[in-house]
Amino acid sequence: MEAPHTGFVADSLDRRIISALQIDGRASWHRVAKALGEPERTVVRRGTRLLDSGLVRIGAMAVRGRSTVIGVRCAPGQARVVATALARRTDCVFAHVLTGTWDCVAEVQCPRDRLAGLVMDELPGLPGVVRTLTLPVLRHVRTIREWHAGLLTEAEIAALTDGTGAVPASADVSSPSDGTGELSRADRLLVHALAEDGRCTFDELARVAGVSEATARRRLGALRRAGRVRVRAVIEPVLLGLPVEAVLWVRAVPSEVDAVTAALAGSPHVRYVSFVTGERQLLVLTAFPDEATLHDFVTRSPWLREAASVDVSMVLGSLKRGGMLAPWLRD
Repeated sequence: MEAPHTGFVADSLDRRIISALQIDGRASWHRVAKALGEPERTVVRRGTRLLDSGLVRIGAMAVRGRSTVIGVRCAPGQARVVATALARRTDCVFAHVLTGTWDCVAEVQCPRDRLAGLVMDELPGLPGVVRTLTLPVLRHVRTIREWHAGLLTEAEIAALTDGTGAVPASADVSSPSDGTGELSRADRLLVHALAEDGRCTFDELARVAGVSEATARRRLGALRRAGRVRVRAVIEPVLLGLPVEAVLWVRAVPSEVDAVTAALAGSPHVRYVSFVTGERQLLVLTAFPDEATLHDFVTRSPWLREAASVDVSMVLGSLKRGGMLAPWLRD
């Protein structure tokens, strides 16, 4: 498994530009510069460099069903093979290789009426799978789409969303519909184009989909507002100086789940929180500057008073983030 880019860590302004793109991956450089209070020429130069380098990727993902988290225990030496097979599924949102009890964790979008087939047929049929854990997501509390490491003020976030037609990150945080209704051919073409380049212009989208520019703008807005398409900025946390990633499996006292959830969602180190079925109600993806900070987070945080148990798995490698394959897996 190839390592992600590790030779470059963004400076303060680069990180703020990245955070702005995480709020709205399709925001114009003019709007980003205005929101951050920086010269537009500087933002264009730095933002373009980040995108051209591949350190920041903007892509779109169609919602194909409700989310289900999958843990996999693999035969010796098969973790990379299994994780790659999961990552290559078109319905996979993320796939990571871990330390600990479960060798891989992934999130897939699966309509509930197809969940039985996934659990009983598809997952056991993957070469190298020894045991699986299937945890349907009941509610997304925070997704990668709305995480921006606490680098922007509320006013800056508002400037990137209010009155611009942008879809706020909170649109991703919900109990979504199954999303099983078929998209029209034009909408499918729009989504396909955005999956390759989430910042392609409306003129380019219109030409790909065979519709007018006004129609392309209207259809994409409707798809995003309905939660059928999510445009995401995908980055490696190491770019923000957060090279230590961990997955937390948290079991809270039932009456205190909301309090624990709110505390986790308020931390800039927490990239993702979902309420799932099973013995441990919360799946949490985190990123830290070093292992000492991770240790403090799982031993000294105030929310631990309401937590019955916390299992920690380190992320050894990521094969898919935000619906986008790692660069070395792309054809």
